[in-house]
Amino acid sequence: MTQTTDLAAQPDPPEPSAPSAPAGPSASPASPAPRAPGRVHRAWFVAVVTFVTIIGAAAFASLPGLLIEPLHTEFDWSRGTIGFAVSVNLALYGLTAPFAAALMDRFGIRRVVAVALTIISAGSVLTVWMTAAWQLVLYWGVLVGLGSGSMALAFAATVTNRWFVARRGLVTGILTAAGASGQLVFLPLLSWLVEHHGWRPAAVTVSLAALAVVPFVWLLLRDHPADVGLPAYGAKTFVPKPAPVPGAARRAVSVLFSAARTGPFWLLAGTFAICGASTNGLVKTHFVPAAHDHGMPITAAASLLAVIGVFDVVGTIASGWFTDRFEARRLLAVYYALRGVSLLFLPMLLAPSVHPPMIFFIVFYGLDWVATVPPTIALCREHYGEDSAIVFGWVLASHQVGAAVVAFAGGLARDVFGSYDVVWYASGALCAAAALMALVIRRRPVVAPATV
Repeated sequence: MTQTTDLAAQPDPPEPSAPSAPAGPSASPASPAPRAPGRVHRAWFVAVVTFVTIIGAAAFASLPGLLIEPLHTEFDWSRGTIGFAVSVNLALYGLTAPFAAALMDRFGIRRVVAVALTIISAGSVLTVWMTAAWQLVLYWGVLVGLGSGSMALAFAATVTNRWFVARRGLVTGILTAAGASGQLVFLPLLSWLVEHHGWRPAAVTVSLAALAVVPFVWLLLRDHPADVGLPAYGAKTFVPKPAPVPGAARRAVSVLFSAARTGPFWLLAGTFAICGASTNGLVKTHFVPAAHDHGMPITAAASLLAVIGVFDVVGTIASGWFTDRFEARRLLAVYYALRGVSLLFLPMLLAPSVHPPMIFFIVFYGLDWVATVPPTIALCREHYGEDSAIVFGWVLASHQVGAAVVAFAGGLARDVFGSYDVVWYASGALCAAAALMALVIRRRPVVAPATV
């Protein structure tokens, strides 16, 4: 909002002459001539394509929690071993994200996302023929982890930064909610397939869903507003498309070293690591087997996760709306505190059947599932500007490393203690710590213009 107001307060720049657009060192000579936006800005169509793409790719995120019991039964692999494969997937998902953001600057969003979806499809379908635990680690852990890390939230952050100046918080919330929508679409179907036909048809379904999105991405997605001769949504001036940025890996590492010298980076990374530990690493991976330990059918537990997805959509979009209007660090503190309280009560709610207190937990927890993403991206943008997508990629890496640790530790705790209770309580305490860390993040001071 502030950026749009500042732009509006400035005098309109002179119209550039025809040869001036490609003259700058960062401009792309392929950018078409500027034109007026239509009644509906093209940025909203790009956001729709991105939303549908993330939904199609979300199938792979729905499956790990459904595989633990079937793989344990068929191959006699320990839950710790299966959890290790999931943890490799989650860690690579996060560690790939900052390089993916830089690769999108170098090769374009469309190419990177199309290749990532193809890798996800290949990794998922190869699990059908596995016979050893190392193959699960390679196919599901490495291949699907690398593919999923090349898009997801880094994809959403890059699209938002390029195509939107106004309504960034709202769009971030909508695109983040796409993953939950995909979970809503696929979890009931995948749990039914696992229950009635085994885990292999479910793995093939994930593969086909990822592959089906590739033509959609290639034909409809565009990398930059200048590709269609438009300014970003909410911008007052047309910006030519920057030239491809070489040295994607070098840039990602240099941005990390630069950000690592600042306090907000470590606080954001720490809070987001706890976010990943308490969502993807814990609930998404271990909720279904934990509920099954208490006698609940797998399909019922998976349906509860799908309901989390429903309310996650509402909560994340609302969080984006709040982020446009309230201080992001205070929002984060509230979100983490509420999540911690809910996790402390969960061990008392697990039972053979679904009862009203459990429904209340599912609704409450679902509203908070990834509501942390819009304010986290907003804080990255506030502190790191043009490098914010890559910085968020590294913050996302910490999110997935936290998820990976708990995905493995949760399975190990179940093997050792025969229960997940200790993991629920520990995660609740970590969320309380994250709430305090969020409040410590200082606002970036606004520097007044110098006067002569």
